[in-house]
Amino acid sequence: MLSMNGEKKFIAAWLMVFFIVLLWSGINPYDRFTWILEVAPALIGLAVLALTYRKFRFSRLVYVLVLVHAVILMIGGRYTYALVPWFDWLKETFELSRNHYDKVGHFAQGFIPALIVREILVRKSPLKGSAWLSFIVVSICLAFSAFYELIEWWVALASGEAAEDFLGTQGYVWDTQSDMFLALVGAIVSLATLWKFNDQGIRRVEMSKPQPSPEKAVFTKI
Repeated sequence: MLSMNGEKKFIAAWLMVFFIVLLWSGINPYDRFTWILEVAPALIGLAVLALTYRKFRFSRLVYVLVLVHAVILMIGGRYTYALVPWFDWLKETFELSRNHYDKVGHFAQGFIPALIVREILVRKSPLKGSAWLSFIVVSICLAFSAFYELIEWWVALASGEAAEDFLGTQGYVWDTQSDMFLALVGAIVSLATLWKFNDQGIRRVEMSKPQPSPEKAVFTKI
């Protein structure tokens, strides 16, 4: 069972990491417009989690993974996905054709939402234990990845050359398709490796919910 004090410490640590990285990311980024575009999903995610916390609290595993995803976005916002220094080093060391940091982001775009979607469906739908659960989760993640590619296209049409760093194609003609493929792989890998941990986290959250008094339980049954 999760203690109230432990939960408060977890939330405080989560928020501290989020805002420290956000502040670091926003100090003299490579391009301010790109930074706004890349960091916006992290800020939207924070707002959604805050608004839904009391009605639907996710497992700690999901919250940690969401934080990891937010950090990935903030790093990409600071440098742009094509110029992240660590991946420039990999590019030069292994003589790669491009900086592949954006592929890490798109893998995460499937890996992390997969557990978010799975947890919602397990707790709020009749799909718990169903053979269709994983297929539907992967399908939703792939649909989300495709929709994000549409958003990138719309931003590019609306802003022209200003969105070039946001797109981060680096001249790769199959960039959109490979992005979606990596999101697909990420979702499958996530479900294959973390589903047991996700189930354990769900049980902890369910156990931490206040239990109704015996009188109230009897009244509810009646």
